[in-house]
This record gives sequence, structure tokens and C-alpha cells, in this order.
Amino acid sequence: MTISALQLAVGAVYGIFLWLAPDARAKPTVTFDDIIKMLPVAFCFMGAHSASVFALSAGAVSFGQIVKAAEPAFAAVLSQFVYNKPVSKAKWLCLPVIIGGVILASVKELDFAVSALISACIANLFAAFKGNENKKLMETEGLKDRMGSVGNQFALTTILGFLMSIPLVLWREGSKLGQFVEMFKTNPVISTNLIASGLWFYGYNELATMTLKKTGAVTQSVANTAKRVIVIVGVAIVLGESLDPMKLLGCAIGIGGVFVYSIIDQLLAKKNA
Repeated sequence: MTISALQLAVGAVYGIFLWLAPDARAKPTVTFDDIIKMLPVAFCFMGAHSASVFALSAGAVSFGQIVKAAEPAFAAVLSQFVYNKPVSKAKWLCLPVIIGGVILASVKELDFAVSALISACIANLFAAFKGNENKKLMETEGLKDRMGSVGNQFALTTILGFLMSIPLVLWREGSKLGQFVEMFKTNPVISTNLIASGLWFYGYNELATMTLKKTGAVTQSVANTAKRVIVIVGVAIVLGESLDPMKLLGCAIGIGGVFVYSIIDQLLAKKNA
């Protein structure tokens, strides 16, 4: 919790800096009611990030990324049964392929941990809620104009998410904060990586939001699929994690299923046109 919260803090400071720096970014003119409406998105954003960080620390990074690739399955269930946005039969048929790939990749996982699996699934659930709530937020009358930009919306979400994470950090790891502060001061690896990861996380998510707005869901899905492949293989090589054929096959099936899930409706629509 401490690491994930401080990564959000780094992003929050950077977002505020852009508002204060000359000619960087215009400040939003949101109201108190707007902030209240943003709280569900910020909470889900904080929850997804915290659960993801825990999952990646509890087991192999590649394994956590593979499980997180199953996020569309959670999004489909929520869209269908919570937000009343029906999912096509073709997409439902893709879900067993995605889940099967994740299971196949996990069968021979040397660093398998139940806590990593559960945490990654919780992260997927929060991320699915965040996506739906974020869409509702952007459709709110007048809010888009008061935000000013997608960058401002993400900055406010990050700031609110960090503030929400503070009570959880104090509750779960408050007794260890003094020890962590001392490590942060004396160990440059911790301080440098914490700040760098916070900036990379903020930059990636803001850019992903802008890309989604300017291009579309299909292009974003292609980029996100490529990102997961690069992360899984790259991290496994750098950290010396296992990359046996069974794991690679499961990874390919799971992520390939996610990609097909993202474009299947468009493909069928062109075929029937």
C-alpha cells in the first residue's frame, strides 16, 4: 500500500506542477459537486493500482500481467449485469478462450501465488468499474468544459485517489512508515525507482486516456495488447523469470483472446455489411 500510494503522490505532485508552471496547463474550474461525482472513479483508480502493485509483488511480474489481461471478462460481466449494457454473443464466446489462456499460463508457474492471482483479479474488477464510471463522468453535462482537458481529469483523479489511499496506508502499514522513510532516505534504489515509477505510471495512464479519446477503442486495444506482450516477455528476461513453452502458449492464447474480443464485433459487422 505504501509504494502504490506514494506512486500516486508523485503523479499528484506532477499534475499540480503542470497547473502552476507558466504556459503548461490551464487549471480546471470544477465545482464541489463535480469533485463528488469524481469520487467513484478516483476510488476505483486507487483500488486498481494498489491491487496491481500488490499482485506484482506477490508473484512473478509476468504472471500478474497475464492475469490482468483477463480484464475484459470482468468488464463484460459488469456491463451486462450492473450497467445494463449488453455484450454481444461473439464477445461472450471469446471469454472462455481468455480465461483458458490465463489458466494454461498458470499451470506450470514456478512463482505462482494465490495472493497474486486474487489481487490481480481484484485489480481487474476495480479497473472494469473505473472504465464504466469514467464513461459516465465524461457524459455528465457541462463537466467536460469545466475540466478543460483529459489531462486535467486524470490529474484530479490521481490527486483524489492519493488522498483516499492515505487512510488505508495508515491503517495497514502505519507502524512501518518510519522504517520506510529511513530506507527512502538512505537507499537511492528505493527513492529513485519510486519517483521514476510514479512518473512513468502517471505519464502512461494520461497518454493512454488521450490516445483512447483521439483514436478509438480498437487502436487502444491493439496498443494495450502489444504492451502486455512486451512487459511479460521483457520483464521475464530482465528478472530471469520462467518462460517455458506452456507459459508462452497460455500467454499467447490469453492475450490473443483479448485482442479478438476487442475487435470481433467490428469484424462481424463488416462481414454482414
